[in-house]
Amino acid sequence: MGFSFSLDEKERFDPTQFQDCIIQGLSETGTDLEAVAKFLDASGAKLDYRRYAETLFDILVAGGMLAPGGTLADDMMRTDVCVFAAQEDLETMQAFAQVFNKLIRRYKYLEKGFEDEVKKLLLFLKGFSESERNKLAMLTGVLLANGTLNASILNSLYNENLVKEGVSAAFAVKLFKSWINEKDINAVASSLRRVSMDNRLMELFPANKQSVEHFTKYFTEAGLKELSEYVRNQQTIGARKELQKELQEQMSRGDPFKDIILYVKEEMKKNNIPEPVVIGLIWSSVMSTVEWNKKEELVAEQAIKHLKQYSPLLAAFTTQGQSELTLLLKIQEYCYDNIHFMKAFQKIVVLFYKAEVLSEEPILKWYKDAHVAKGKSVFLEQMKKFVEWLKNAEEESESEAEEAPDVFELSCLL
Repeated sequence: MGFSFSLDEKERFDPTQFQDCIIQGLSETGTDLEAVAKFLDASGAKLDYRRYAETLFDILVAGGMLAPGGTLADDMMRTDVCVFAAQEDLETMQAFAQVFNKLIRRYKYLEKGFEDEVKKLLLFLKGFSESERNKLAMLTGVLLANGTLNASILNSLYNENLVKEGVSAAFAVKLFKSWINEKDINAVASSLRRVSMDNRLMELFPANKQSVEHFTKYFTEAGLKELSEYVRNQQTIGARKELQKELQEQMSRGDPFKDIILYVKEEMKKNNIPEPVVIGLIWSSVMSTVEWNKKEELVAEQAIKHLKQYSPLLAAFTTQGQSELTLLLKIQEYCYDNIHFMKAFQKIVVLFYKAEVLSEEPILKWYKDAHVAKGKSVFLEQMKKFVEWLKNAEEESESEAEEAPDVFELSCLL
């Protein structure tokens, strides 16, 4: 393809001349984006893309060089072969994304310049029309999905003025719709996590509206239920981490159990954390407060002594069968992952049974079909006699059953 413009040294250092060359070339390609991509590929050998990256991207997005604030300078040449003059639909934006993708793959050094350009464009959003914003949002979503852009560019959306006027949230709706359409919510979450953006999405709203309730209502009504659920889950994970941290601090201070129980119950209610989750956190916290003996024959005795002390705390959060089952699985996993505890599993379960942390039904269910694969043959073998005793105890009278645990514990724990 031949282009009817000439280049000399002077043009290489003048953005206006650079702009004229690009716009003249685009006037010849027209809106055929394949031809546009070829033209940009060829021009990189003759024009100084490195120096004029900002001018190049301004033209491809807005049709000409942008003045501060996002307006096009009146006296400048402009072109309609750009994102802002294109049709407002996802298919067209996907085609434009390919143009940028090819250009940056061909000239790798443009990567940083393009990222800076998008950050700048996001800060200029108020200077663009609603339609222009929508196109830019769709394009950005596609470029985030295909890896041309890094999710750190979203930082620009946390600009106070954009947030206050609701521009950021509206833009984010279009952006996330096109991003999730290209990939899925898990891929989006992964990209956000890599740049520590996964816990910042609520900052798209002013401080007085930064709640999970407001976020989920806004984005669900906009058709982004997946994003709403993701943010709700992130919030829950954050609350659980905080709870565990505080629990460990309270235990290391030796706070009374009644105070710890009260605190945990308040947190459960406030953050909607279910009891089975809480018992897992308490178990982890209880087990992390001790320096365990490395000798297998001594660690069981140490564990029984330690867990006996914490039984009242654990018992306060095993009021549901599912919580008990969760605790059994946590004990199984812990004893398997910490090799010195392999022989202590059954002793811990018997202790918790006697201390009314665990009851008969969940133990039998765990034994029958609710256990996990980790060390199951060893643990099932350990539990065999106790499970038989539990089954027999069901058939005995209550008074006989009350006496039996002591007899059993003696024979098991000696």
